[in-house]
Amino acid sequence: MSLLDQIKSPNDLKSLDLESLEQVAEELRQFIIDSISQTGGHFASNLGTVELTVALHKVFDSPRDKIIWDVGHQAYPHKILTGRKDRFHTLRQYKGLSGFLRREESPHDAFGAGHSSTSISAALGFALARDHQKEDYKCIAVIGDGALTAGMAFEALNNAGDLKRDLIIVLNDNKMSISPNVGAISRYLNRIITGDFYNVWKARLNEIQKKIPKYGTRIRSLINRFEEGLKGVIVPGVLFEELGLRYFGPIDGHNLEHLIEVFENIKYLKAPRIVHVITMKGKGYNLAERDPLKWHGPPKTQFYKVMEHEAQEASSDKPREELKKESTPPAIPTFTQVFGDLMCELAGENPNVIAITAAMCSGTGLDKFAVEYPDRFYDCGIAEQHAVTMAGGLALGGMRPIAAIYSTFMQRAYDQVAHDICLQDIPIIFAMDRAGIVGADGATHQGLFDIAYLRMLPNMILMAPTNELEMHRMFRTALQTPHPCGIRYPRGKATGIPLGPESKKPLEVGKAEVLHQGREVAILVYGSILADVEKALPLLNQEGLSPTLVNARFAKPLDRDLIVSLVTQGFQLVTVEEHVLAGGFGSAVMELLQQERMTDEEILCLGIPDRFIEHGDRESVLSELDLAPEDIARRILEFHRHPHGRKTLLSHSK
Repeated sequence: MSLLDQIKSPNDLKSLDLESLEQVAEELRQFIIDSISQTGGHFASNLGTVELTVALHKVFDSPRDKIIWDVGHQAYPHKILTGRKDRFHTLRQYKGLSGFLRREESPHDAFGAGHSSTSISAALGFALARDHQKEDYKCIAVIGDGALTAGMAFEALNNAGDLKRDLIIVLNDNKMSISPNVGAISRYLNRIITGDFYNVWKARLNEIQKKIPKYGTRIRSLINRFEEGLKGVIVPGVLFEELGLRYFGPIDGHNLEHLIEVFENIKYLKAPRIVHVITMKGKGYNLAERDPLKWHGPPKTQFYKVMEHEAQEASSDKPREELKKESTPPAIPTFTQVFGDLMCELAGENPNVIAITAAMCSGTGLDKFAVEYPDRFYDCGIAEQHAVTMAGGLALGGMRPIAAIYSTFMQRAYDQVAHDICLQDIPIIFAMDRAGIVGADGATHQGLFDIAYLRMLPNMILMAPTNELEMHRMFRTALQTPHPCGIRYPRGKATGIPLGPESKKPLEVGKAEVLHQGREVAILVYGSILADVEKALPLLNQEGLSPTLVNARFAKPLDRDLIVSLVTQGFQLVTVEEHVLAGGFGSAVMELLQQERMTDEEILCLGIPDRFIEHGDRESVLSELDLAPEDIARRILEFHRHPHGRKTLLSHSK
C-alpha cells in the first residue's frame, strides 16, 4: 500500500519524517495527474501546490487551525489529504466532489470559495472572531499571485496591517523564477529572521526601547532601517512591510524541508505576516510546465488526445504537422470562439474598438485579439470593478470598449455598472460569457443572475443570441447603440449555422422574431435554451399542440407590441429561460402584462428555481430542474390543459 493511501486525515502526516513526507508529495502529484486525466479539472495550479499543502498540514492543525484557500484552483491536494481521496474520481461530476472549496463538503474547508481574492478578508475575519472569543488557533490565508491583483485583496492587506492581529498569509507565486543566488541568500536570511533567536532578540529590543525613551527609539529605528534596507535589496518584501506585515521570502515552494522549517519558525509569531512561496505551475508534468495556461483546467479529452497523438507518432513515419492535421476534424465552434473571431473582425472594421478583460484573456476567447491588436487589448487582472470603470473612461474618450467578463464575475462590478456606467448612460458593451448552466464549475460559477441584476438598471439594453449569426448581429447592434448593452451567451458549442452577409446587419432594438406560427400557446424563449425548446416541439405536436415559437432576443426592452398582440389573440403565454425566475425574463413579461392591465391572462414561466444550482453536466442539471426537452413539453401540456384558473403561474421546478 502506498503512503498516500494511509493518509485519511492531516493528522496522519504529523508522525512522518521528511523522507516519508516527500514520498507522500510524490504520490500525491501522480495521483492528481492520474485523476484529472480521467475527470478533467484544474490541473497545472494544483501540481504546483503539492509540497506547500503537505507542509501546511504537517505544521498546522486543521480543522482547528483555519487554512483558507483562495478560489480553490490550487486546493486539490488539500482535498485529497483531508479525507476525500476515495471520492476524488467524482470530482466536478454530477453529484460528486466540487472543484472548489465547500464548507458542506468537509470541516477542513473553513471558508467556501469559487471567486478569487477573498481569502485574506475571510482569514482576517476568523482572526478577529478568535480574539473576541478568546480562543487560540491559527488563521492561514493561501492566495495566488493572480488573485493578489484584485483590489479586495489589497483592501484586506491594508486592514490586516492596521489591526496587527495574529494572521499568516501565504502568497503562492507561480510566475516568478528563483535564481540560485537569490534563493540561497533568501533562504539564509529567512532562517535568521524566522528563528527563535532573532525574534526573541527583536522582542527584547522593543522592551529596551520602552525603558530608554531617549535612546531606545533611535536604536530601534536604526535596527529597522538595517533590516529593511537589507531585505529591500534582496527580496521584494518592502510593499508588504510598509503595509504593516512581516515579510518572509521568497521561498522555494517545492523544497518541503525548507517550507516546514519556515512555517514552524513563524507559527508562534503574533504579528500579521506574509510568506512568499515560489511554485511552478504544472510541476511534474512536462506539458503543463511548458504551457500552464493551456493546462490550467483541461477536460479529460485533452489528455486522451495527447496519448493518442503520442501513440500515433510512435507508429508513423509522417511528419508531426501532417498527423496533427489528420487527427483534428473540423468542429463546431463554441460561443466563446465565435466571440473571439468576431472581435477581431470588428476591430478590423473599426479602429476605436477596444477589448477589455479581467484576467480571463483565453477564457473569454480574446487571446487571438490580444495578438492581432495588442495596442487595443487591456487585461486589468482580477479587477472587474476597475475594468468596468476604466471602460467608461475609454468610451467617454471616444473609444468603443467591449468588456468580456463571465456572467458570474459581472456580479463583482455591480456598483460600477450601476453608478459609473448606467447612471451616466455610457455606451459600454458587456460580453457576458458562461451565462446559464456552466457544468462542472458549479454553484460559484453558474451564470444565472445577470438578467435580474442588470434589467433593473435604467439605460441598460439586454440581449441573448441563440446562435452565432445572432451573436454577430447583436454586437453590431450594440456598437450602433448609444447606451450600455449586455449580451449573454453560454459556455458550450454554437450551432454551426453559416454566417453570410446577413451577419453584418444590426437588429432592431427590442424586436423579437417569430420562428413558427402556431395556435393556442405562444412560447417566448430567451437565449440559447431555444435549442432545447425546439426539441420539445415534436413532443407537443404528437399531443396535438402546435404552439407559436418566439425568439425573444431582448430581455430589455421587450417586444411590447408582439406580446400584447399574442395575448389579445387569446394565446396562453409560456416563457423559457436559463436563468433564475425571480427578476428574470419571465418576470419582465409578467411586469409588462401588469402595466398593460392584462394580469388575468395565462402565463407559465419556466426557468431556474430559487436556489443555488450545484455542478454537473448541463443535461443532468436541466433534467433535475425539469427543464430537459421532455420536461418542457410535459409542463407546457399540463399548463395548456389545466391553466390554474386563468391566473399567472410562476412555475418552479422540482
